[in-house]
Amino acid sequence: MLDTLDAAAVRRWCADGLAALKRHQTEIDQLNVYPVPDGDTGTNMVLTLTSAQQALAMDLDTLPDGEATPHGHALRLMARGALLGARGNSGVILSQILRGFADAAGAVPAVRGRVLASALADATAAAYRAVTRPVEGTLLSVVAAAAAAAEQADTDDLCTVAGAAAREAASALARTPDQLPALARAGVVDAGGRGLCLLLDALVEVVTGERPARPAPVPRAVVPPATAVRETGSDRYAYEVQFLLDAERVAVDRMRDVLDALGDSLVIVGDGAAGVGTWNVHVHVNDVGAAIEAGVVAGRPHRISVTRFADQTAPPAPATDGRAAVVVAPGAGIAELFRAEGATVVPGNPSTGELLDAIRATGAARVVVLPNDGNTEAVASAAAKEAHRLGVKVSVVPTRSPVQALAALAVRDPGRRFEDDVIAMAEAAGACRYAEVCHAGRAALTVAGPCAPGDVLALVEGEVHLIGADLVGTCVAVVDRMLGGGGELVTLISGADAPAGLVEAVRAHVGSRWPFVEVHAYPGGQPHYPLLVGVE
Repeated sequence: MLDTLDAAAVRRWCADGLAALKRHQTEIDQLNVYPVPDGDTGTNMVLTLTSAQQALAMDLDTLPDGEATPHGHALRLMARGALLGARGNSGVILSQILRGFADAAGAVPAVRGRVLASALADATAAAYRAVTRPVEGTLLSVVAAAAAAAEQADTDDLCTVAGAAAREAASALARTPDQLPALARAGVVDAGGRGLCLLLDALVEVVTGERPARPAPVPRAVVPPATAVRETGSDRYAYEVQFLLDAERVAVDRMRDVLDALGDSLVIVGDGAAGVGTWNVHVHVNDVGAAIEAGVVAGRPHRISVTRFADQTAPPAPATDGRAAVVVAPGAGIAELFRAEGATVVPGNPSTGELLDAIRATGAARVVVLPNDGNTEAVASAAAKEAHRLGVKVSVVPTRSPVQALAALAVRDPGRRFEDDVIAMAEAAGACRYAEVCHAGRAALTVAGPCAPGDVLALVEGEVHLIGADLVGTCVAVVDRMLGGGGELVTLISGADAPAGLVEAVRAHVGSRWPFVEVHAYPGGQPHYPLLVGVE
């Protein structure tokens, strides 16, 4: 049993945690709120922690610099490696948990029980800061519960605090279906939370020498889809407000909440300075005065710029430096489409480090990143923050599908100000509705009803809308449903497993029923989804 968490224990924790994630990788991948065959949370967490272990292994003989403690040096290496290797939302949040843990525990002479509790509290805060709109019933709830239990233990006994944190994390994991309707519908617990429980159990094993006897969560009975609450889209805003702000981080965090409630397209990036730093603030609002007032309350705003979108008739200022676009492509055909648009292409499901390498490889001072997936969006945001420290301005347009990226790239104009170009790309992407058609990987209840393995699922904006037995018929039906809401252009991208004639059949149907709609079709080569659909 250990009294303190030293550098050797940190290395064992990383290795044992990675081994546990690998043992349960398939199980975690299958904890999927929808029955599509691309669940990859377990894989993403394994890849993220693999990068952390590699960072530790490459620095095995390096002594800490300056006043850093040996265990703090190891924790920071682990956190840095996780950040650069982070994949998906779960990987990014995990990297922030490790960073918060390292920041709190790395500076103290010895990590005993109360320090461990404080480190878990800082890890929780870092995890919540990494998410714009935190959702309970996820990895966030599990780490918060672990931190609360560690604090309540109120002892310097390391084994007692680690055990309390791991036990409460497991209890919080079991409660996640009660907090998140999507999990209740699928009869599963949160995948990222399950991964964190394994890491905390690995920590208990390192400090006590005994592996906790904790069985995998038992799947719950699914509940009717009527319990789900559908989310609505964001409103349109008339003004763009931008300013530089000299302020402390705590004031910026308060301002972030105010601006998030006022509008959308909120981006706040800082220079990483301790104490009072300089922050670049961008938001779309209707109440300009309230947005600027939030900046005045937080610190000293300057270089304030207000633009009314309806008045943008003046000639744009020419670009003063190089710019580029980095796009994530899940298939070879899609990659060729993006390269033809002059974009730098990164293969699907990239790590933070891979995206950062692609950003730097462009040689541009201003880069827009199109992630094309909800999980990759978090990775792109992490890469953007890292690039900012290197002097590269990066904006992430939150595209969720390659068809949205094609729409965004089509309006790119290097003659505009970079900020205006990013806004135009974001608006074009947002105006492109998208759908994905795939086969169900398992039985489940969706908001469209029950499905069985092999059923054809049509997902619109990420949610199952149609369940069918025939691939062509379901593809045709989802296109009809989307065009029923209006549209002038349909983009079809066929996947690696698309049968011969699928795209031709859908194109012929659109030409017959919707004669004034233009259709563009491309071979994409993406896995899992025989057809991607975009409607503009």
